[in-house]
Amino acid sequence: MHDEEIRRTIGLLAQDDTLRAFAGLVLGSCDAPDEVLQRLERGGLAVRQDDGAWQARPTRFREILQATAAPAPKLSPEEKVLRTFLGDGRLREMPMKRDKRRIVLQYIVRVFEPGVRYPEKDVNVALRAFHDDYAALRRYLIDEDLLSREDNVYWRSGGPVDL
Repeated sequence: MHDEEIRRTIGLLAQDDTLRAFAGLVLGSCDAPDEVLQRLERGGLAVRQDDGAWQARPTRFREILQATAAPAPKLSPEEKVLRTFLGDGRLREMPMKRDKRRIVLQYIVRVFEPGVRYPEKDVNVALRAFHDDYAALRRYLIDEDLLSREDNVYWRSGGPVDL
């Protein structure tokens, strides 16, 4: 769809006679002259039925929106996984497939600063922000070598580091 077509369609609604005629068609009580209705037809806002009656085409606005919509941004595979399993910063469910689970866990482990030792209580509080079953989440992080533990003290031992 060209900009000129869009301007023509929108321009029809800026004119009193075509705006009134379109509103009348939408409401089912139009007494506009044929000349005005034909202008609406050329703009894609009206159509003449087989029986000669005129009908509004409000779907024209959807067509314009679709023609001018920006394409959805390309998401990386990691972003797709995170959008699937995380909502409002919380884990909806743990992915069953290991590669997807690893992506989610690498995202979560970023709450822990590399080189810092955390008591178990602090780890639980941080993980509870992601999921109520923080103990299972903690086990997953340890099993994937993203967190390490000794004497109830934890530290980050893997995963990506933000620079």
